[in-house]
Amino acid sequence: MTGIIPEFGRASTAIESAKSASPSGQGDRALPDEKLDPWLVSFSPDDPDDPLNWPRWRRWYISTIGGILVLNSTFASSAPSNLLPEMMEYFGFGQEVATLTVSLFIFGYCLGPLLWGPLSEDIGRRPVFLIAFVFNMGFQIGCALSGNTASILIFRFLAGTFAAAPLTNSGAVVGDIWDVKTRGKAMLLFAVSPFAGPAIGPVVSGWIAVGGASWRWIFWVLTMFAGFCIVLIFFTIPETYQPVLLVRKAERMRKETGDSRYYAPKEANKPDMRRRLYNIVAMPFKILFLEPMLIAIVVYQSFLYGCIYILFEAYPIVFTQGHNMNAGVSGLMYLPVSIGGVIGVLIFIIFYNPRYDRYVEEYAPARVPPEARLEVTLLGAPLFAIAFFWFGWTSFPSISFWSPLFAGGLLGFSIFLIFLSLINYTVDAYLFAAASALAASTVSRSIFGAVFPLFARQMFDSLNPQWASTLLGFVAAAMIPIPIVLRRYGAYLRSKSRFAPSEPPVKSQTSAV
Repeated sequence: MTGIIPEFGRASTAIESAKSASPSGQGDRALPDEKLDPWLVSFSPDDPDDPLNWPRWRRWYISTIGGILVLNSTFASSAPSNLLPEMMEYFGFGQEVATLTVSLFIFGYCLGPLLWGPLSEDIGRRPVFLIAFVFNMGFQIGCALSGNTASILIFRFLAGTFAAAPLTNSGAVVGDIWDVKTRGKAMLLFAVSPFAGPAIGPVVSGWIAVGGASWRWIFWVLTMFAGFCIVLIFFTIPETYQPVLLVRKAERMRKETGDSRYYAPKEANKPDMRRRLYNIVAMPFKILFLEPMLIAIVVYQSFLYGCIYILFEAYPIVFTQGHNMNAGVSGLMYLPVSIGGVIGVLIFIIFYNPRYDRYVEEYAPARVPPEARLEVTLLGAPLFAIAFFWFGWTSFPSISFWSPLFAGGLLGFSIFLIFLSLINYTVDAYLFAAASALAASTVSRSIFGAVFPLFARQMFDSLNPQWASTLLGFVAAAMIPIPIVLRRYGAYLRSKSRFAPSEPPVKSQTSAV
């Protein structure tokens, strides 16, 4: 979930900012008052150029493609994992350098979000997608043609940097085109991709290895996937970012009327370069270091993300070595992680979303307290710790592989519930600073995702899978109080925060929140 992403934050922050600017304080978009300035261009309530007014089928299609773009990125992160022995033989490097082919790609996620999110707010979502995927495809070709260690490592890092674009912008696109009530359901389409993608990578590379094909073929597969995404973006994905669309509308009105006084809000509000650099680079970390509440959330999310990539080192030890599976069958063992995430989506849609919709009605016209988002974390947190204990102590070769296999499914299920609820909580708690808060989260968890695999194999070899998993289980158990404390004392903590707005809850009827 590159990572997921200042993706949620940028979309939600822009939307909430618009709400606060609206004379009524209601609605999902703020429309400038033309009585105050008749030359300021805005969307009318039924304007067909406003993404919120596009046909629902078209918006669902765009949301689905956004999920596919995220899947491309996360699939590419783990794709070489089951071909590392072949690459070690070809390049002559050791296990640690081989692991860097995965870690450096994820390190690219640290740089990418700081670039692609702000750039999309300058030139729009569509150009950023096209630029990023063209370069991503080019660097995948570079990986496929690499002849030495330096080239494969450099190209993997650069590919990860450009592949981070959908992690940053796909969620923002969902925020551009959906109203508040539907946005949560649309987010689920792509929120599962950060978990499904890494689990699919070892499956594909495992069967390439079993088939006897060159390791280069995994990068040709990634090249073709990126090319397919470019075609989808170029022919079917329009621009969705409202400020950019209003600039185009203002340009069209100036041309059609010959009156140069028409202008869009974005043309009137251009921050200087120093302010932009501060917002992009410094502000996320300023908020992080000044907010103990955010530090706790980021540490928990980062640990979750790192554990996903630890599995790429643990699974070969448990299934390939312990159960004597070949690379193809061993790769299939990752699928329950994705399936667990999909089950999490279903649980979210069937049980939690209707409950949250009731909260929206009960608290109207006030907003629902952010702590309501943590309900599913109270379920996911203990299950996450249990899953590691289960995986570790049933990973003996003498025990059926079905047991650790199902433990992986519980890991995927619990990680999804915790991850999505914490992202939503961060957005709701920090509102106008959510973009910066989630930028800090994205960079931090990408660092964890890149670093964890570098010591995972040594840890599982030294401690054995049972005690290594137990150690991770104890860490997961130690983090269970985080959502409990936030749910109990979150309102008080927000009242003391410089960045998290606090307001007294107003309810039309009694609620259990």
